[in-house]
Amino acid sequence: MLKVKLFKFFIPVIIILSVFMIFSLSSTLFAANVTSDFNQLNSTKLVSEMGAAWNLGNQLEAVNNGTPSETAWGNPTISKALITKVKESGFNTIRIPVSYFNKIGSAPDYTIDSNWLNRIQEVVDYAYSQDIYVIINVHGDAYNTITDSWLLVNSSDQTTIKAKYQKLWEQIANKFGDYDEHLIFESMNEVFDGTWSTPNSTYYANLNDYNQIFVDTVRQTTGNNSARWLLVPGWNTNIGYTADDYGFQIPKDTNRSSTIPSSEKRIAISVHYYDPWDFCGEESGTITQWGPSATDSSKTSTWGQEDFMESQFQKMYNTFVAKGYPFIVGEYGSIDKTSADSTNNTYREIYAKTLCSTAKKYGGVPVYWDNGYNGTYGFGLFNRSNYTVTQQGIIDAIMSGVGTTTTTSTSTSTQATTPTTTSTVTSTSTPVTTGNYLISYDIKNDWGSGATVNLTIKNSTSSDINGWTLEFSFPGDQSIANLWNASLSQSGRAVSISDAGWNGTISKNGGTVSFGFNLSYTGSNDEPTNFTLNGEECEIQ
Repeated sequence: MLKVKLFKFFIPVIIILSVFMIFSLSSTLFAANVTSDFNQLNSTKLVSEMGAAWNLGNQLEAVNNGTPSETAWGNPTISKALITKVKESGFNTIRIPVSYFNKIGSAPDYTIDSNWLNRIQEVVDYAYSQDIYVIINVHGDAYNTITDSWLLVNSSDQTTIKAKYQKLWEQIANKFGDYDEHLIFESMNEVFDGTWSTPNSTYYANLNDYNQIFVDTVRQTTGNNSARWLLVPGWNTNIGYTADDYGFQIPKDTNRSSTIPSSEKRIAISVHYYDPWDFCGEESGTITQWGPSATDSSKTSTWGQEDFMESQFQKMYNTFVAKGYPFIVGEYGSIDKTSADSTNNTYREIYAKTLCSTAKKYGGVPVYWDNGYNGTYGFGLFNRSNYTVTQQGIIDAIMSGVGTTTTTSTSTSTQATTPTTTSTVTSTSTPVTTGNYLISYDIKNDWGSGATVNLTIKNSTSSDINGWTLEFSFPGDQSIANLWNASLSQSGRAVSISDAGWNGTISKNGGTVSFGFNLSYTGSNDEPTNFTLNGEECEIQ
């Protein structure tokens, strides 16, 4: 009898196993089937390509009584002319927050309203058609403070939430499956239980589950989704609650395309940065200045200055970037308080430049939060009605911080115009007299490890240097994994670092220029000593 029972189940088991093997094989083959125009970007290339980044805030995530509407929070209908102006101003990445709410149908299919999904695609295409990197997410559906929110880590009905979330991303991913590497999916935005204390471990586990559902779902959909970069947040996109030991887990990426090199990642970490809040977001005229050049201590926050910013982004580097996971500062910025302090914009510019350069230094992409409002307490950089720039100083600071030089159009036309591409300043190199060019550096760890090196070049000659190239050779098996404020060419141990265009001039009689890089290495290594600038030997200080 026992043998008969086993025989009865033997054939069905074979059938089930055969189907499973066929499905697994087809999934593997499908995962490798990315389009020929899809570029595989490693983490360093991704950060470099994305460049300066900007949020189309308070538009597709705006919601009124459970209904998303791009004009619900006072902004005009989004136009391609606006996106063109953003592109012309030097931004190469646009984050487009999106909410869904009652645009999602009932169980079990949870079908997204086709008109809403088509409008999202139309706005994405405004940027995508201009070779701009685009980030789209599920934004406001996770807010405890908004009626009809449903993506709630503290809800008791996690089974329903997870099923709905899976169906939502399945539809979004299939809609955009054929888009190339310029499109990045971000799982969700500022997800937490609405309290500002230490994260609840059960709720954090739910957040981790959402991220895992997101990655698994996207990877198993159509087109390029098995290979594109995906962006996931920790608790409330807070750096400390994400990078420190509070429970964040990087999702497993087991269904990704076999075309991705095994040594590389395709998941990035999402964080936001509005520190100190009394300068960045508090709607009062009390704290209006920031940084070491602040002139009035009573108008300067007692915390959250440059050293804190440095430590936060270094934490992201140590925890994620060093392991192959770049980070994206999906939101940062500071509101306009010039009505209380006429010097406020100066400090907003300093803040933006410092944040951008520090994020770039540690392997991150900073994305400015623009809510479309240009009045008192607004974050706006552009007028969305007439497509003009309202805060050129902050835009210039952003471009300087990330190392981008742009040609700015003064057109105020309401028609879409041809985007002006990022331009690089070219100049003729000026030789440096031997012994009059000094190299100094500040290094974290040491040259023989995975160091972060900040290097300064000083011109002690009586002539300006117009265009520079610094060359040296590593004595061991070191390589530059990430560079900021300069351009790189490395062949074996030979390194050539040139100006980024905007910093090509080093003034005479003590002028300096600084850049930096992260090192990867094998074995035991010493520091390089044979520095030359434009072919002339340099002195190490």
